[in-house]
Amino acid sequence: MVRLRLIGQMEAWTLTSESILPTGRKTRALLAILALSAPRPVLRGKLAEMLWSRRPEEQARASLRQEIHRLLDALDPMGSQILAINRDHLMLRPGTVWVDVEEVLRASPSKPAALCLLDGDLMEDLDGVDPAFDNWLAAERERLRDRARTLAETMLREQSDPEMVIPAAQQLLGIDRAHEGAWRALMRAYTVRGERGMAIQAYERCRTVLADLLDAQPSEETQRLLAEIRASNPPPRAVQSAAATHPGARAEQPRDLRTSVRHALPEARADARTDPRTEARPPNPRGGARVGVLPLQLVGVGENEAHLSTGLAEEITSALARFRWMFLVSSSSLARYATQTRDETAIRRAFGIDFLLDGTIQRVPDRLRISLRLLDLRNGNQIVWSRRFDRDSHDLLTLQDEIASEVVAQIDPEILLIEAQRVSARPSHDPTAYDLLLRSLPLISRLEKPLFMQAGDLLRQAMAQEPDYAAAHTWAAYWHIFLVGQGWSRDAASSMAEAGRLAERAVSLDPQDAKALTIAGHIRAYMHHRQREAIALHERALMLNPNLAMAWCLSGVALAYLGELDEAERRVLRYKKLSPLDPHAFFFDTSLIIVALLRHDYEAAVVTGREVSEMNPGFSAACKPYLAALGHLGQLQEADIVKRRLLAIQPDFTISSFVATSPFERAEDLEHFVAGLRLGGIDE
Repeated sequence: MVRLRLIGQMEAWTLTSESILPTGRKTRALLAILALSAPRPVLRGKLAEMLWSRRPEEQARASLRQEIHRLLDALDPMGSQILAINRDHLMLRPGTVWVDVEEVLRASPSKPAALCLLDGDLMEDLDGVDPAFDNWLAAERERLRDRARTLAETMLREQSDPEMVIPAAQQLLGIDRAHEGAWRALMRAYTVRGERGMAIQAYERCRTVLADLLDAQPSEETQRLLAEIRASNPPPRAVQSAAATHPGARAEQPRDLRTSVRHALPEARADARTDPRTEARPPNPRGGARVGVLPLQLVGVGENEAHLSTGLAEEITSALARFRWMFLVSSSSLARYATQTRDETAIRRAFGIDFLLDGTIQRVPDRLRISLRLLDLRNGNQIVWSRRFDRDSHDLLTLQDEIASEVVAQIDPEILLIEAQRVSARPSHDPTAYDLLLRSLPLISRLEKPLFMQAGDLLRQAMAQEPDYAAAHTWAAYWHIFLVGQGWSRDAASSMAEAGRLAERAVSLDPQDAKALTIAGHIRAYMHHRQREAIALHERALMLNPNLAMAWCLSGVALAYLGELDEAERRVLRYKKLSPLDPHAFFFDTSLIIVALLRHDYEAAVVTGREVSEMNPGFSAACKPYLAALGHLGQLQEADIVKRRLLAIQPDFTISSFVATSPFERAEDLEHFVAGLRLGGIDE
């Protein structure tokens, strides 16, 4: 058996991981034509015309005979077992070659997994072999894309819950980046989840893609949707399926967002809550997601690397266990169970798991490809996160550590967000302290004052219900950071003292909680201006959990306050590598603006300032370094817009108030920041 990969750059290898890809482009093109024509034979004359269209027939046939010999040599010793050759035809013997394109063409709504193979153009390295071959290749690419696009549209059309719409829309966009219907579905889904910044960011990506690929602007329909998202909160439309967003579909019918969320989403989640499989879940007094990691499945991996299957699962499980709010199922127990079955329903019944991480390890000629996906078992085994890693295989231990670090840093906030949305969609009868905490989290990040204040009330209820609940104190301290930073506290000094008290209480209740330590560190640095104490707390947090992206970012901020910009930048970039799409990126990415401003790299500060403002225009802390950078650049028109946005949030913000509360230790850094604010139009 030969495994033949035609999507992306062409690859061919045996089951023992031996590469048998022909070196010549014409030889590879010949093999590709036979593979995509299988199981039908191909006439020699047709092959000669496709590969040597500019030569006389006799010369073309002679060249074909040479390429057939080269192909047999490349496939040796399996050539005669795979190729059937006679005077008139060539064909691949049925059942001797696995071809990725065939898997994609056989995919269906009930078996869509093969769509993940479509991560590039068909035979990207074979353009220009011959004009006739190029025409055939273009037609084959379009056939494959059309089939995959139709399937992905069908799958998106069937979704209404935003948790399902987002991965379905992203999958469709992976196939057709210029699919405006998928971009609109993504924008609506993010908006229903309360992530207006992400919805606006999706529009900007859509605009860029259309300009790059089609030299076009988004349609009026897409621009109207953006205007509604910007102007309304919540906007007046609900998530709709691809049937309503595909360019050739019927016009959309406006629906009230609140009605849609109230009636559609809770019903979908109610089904998950009444699923009999949930009965197996052991009770957790304070809640918390139960997570398991299956051994990865091996595809063409040699004996020397087979241990990665269980080794990587154990490494990820151990790393996830450092996040104190999760409950981890033993990887060895899951590994033993997986020898009997990998059926997700059976695993959920046996272990009471909420989220299951699984994946594959695949050998490609000179590297390993690790594909991972996270399944929400309480919601129909839906894929809620996926990632592929291509790594050199010369240092397997380093590979294992790097992948585990990035995986856990990314799925921790994803699981927390899903848990929060699940609880928020349920009726609020007799909520636990864990339920109250989860309900508060989406309200904090939206930074809309009435909802933000409601989040504070929920956290106070959680602490009153369970006075020794460390996580509630941690998030309450986090809430106070924004309360003071946004200028929403009636007594800032009292609020800063309360933030410190809550953070210290959280650390005393759970000294092993890295998140509590790093939030305590940020409060020391930002509010109390005790930078070296803050650094010590951050270092302790990183010792306990070196994969906590928040700790890398906030420790970088503390170092920036001290003026140690090289190390500050290194730590902030480490956060960005670990969690490039963090749900709290609007908060964390502000550190990039600060570092760039202090380095006098105003252009970089402005670029990141714009991105953060799109993600969450209501975050005042990002406006300040963004405005200062604009002031230094003399971009006064944009500076005026940012100044008005800042003063709408903090009407009393002045140069003197900023200086009075500044955490910067070096006088030159503070003076530089202030000079930019002054140039940006802030009053004394």
